[in-house]
Amino acid sequence: MSHAVEPSSPIGTSEASGSPRRFPQGRFTAPAGACELLLVRHGQSEDAVEGQDFVRFEGHADPPLSELGRAQARRLGERLATERIDAVYVTTLRRTVETAAPLAATLGITPEVEGDLREIFLGEWEGWVFEQKFVDRDPLAQQMVREQRWDLAPGCEPVQAFAGRVRRGIERIAGRHRDQRVVAVTHGGTIGEVLAQASSSEPWAFVGADNASISHLVVTEHNWVIRRFNDTTHLDPRLTVQAAPLI
Repeated sequence: MSHAVEPSSPIGTSEASGSPRRFPQGRFTAPAGACELLLVRHGQSEDAVEGQDFVRFEGHADPPLSELGRAQARRLGERLATERIDAVYVTTLRRTVETAAPLAATLGITPEVEGDLREIFLGEWEGWVFEQKFVDRDPLAQQMVREQRWDLAPGCEPVQAFAGRVRRGIERIAGRHRDQRVVAVTHGGTIGEVLAQASSSEPWAFVGADNASISHLVVTEHNWVIRRFNDTTHLDPRLTVQAAPLI
């Protein structure tokens, strides 16, 4: 995807003066009609517990936020409260609704639902099983990592179907909000898929966004431009991979 940059106007004296023209570096400017999309991963969910399934919504595990997740949601709301936000979107799963709630209340915006940005459906590995497979280094889980394919999990949503619906969700939001800035609270796998499509990277190059992190995408008619990934300065200002002790 190419970067659409609006160059600064050249400054300096005219050619008649004999001085060379100057060309300062310009800052990225979103082109007319673009949608600025802030992709937020939901806050931390309640722990998965072996043998205890989560409440389900249309087959998806649907846990609420943990205490830490609620603190992360508050910090997110404080970070974005002074930004110009024209709309807030959530998915059908309540961890995104709970994460968006503090920001939406501050802005006085009622979140809209975009179901196609929900997390990939992991089939028989939904809920605690997925976590257990990775902690126990299950051979199929290790193969999943090597091949970067979610759908090695039994009954998982096919990756092509996942990619297609995620793209449709992004395009719908962008089409409704030209020249606007939108927050979409979604999921780690979904953010990874969006940014992989934007960058034509390996499928899991951007998997691993932190809870309550912000990634920034500019969507135009022809390009998706990545402006930032995994911004967590509202949770911890340090350059670190360690979790911020919010509570």
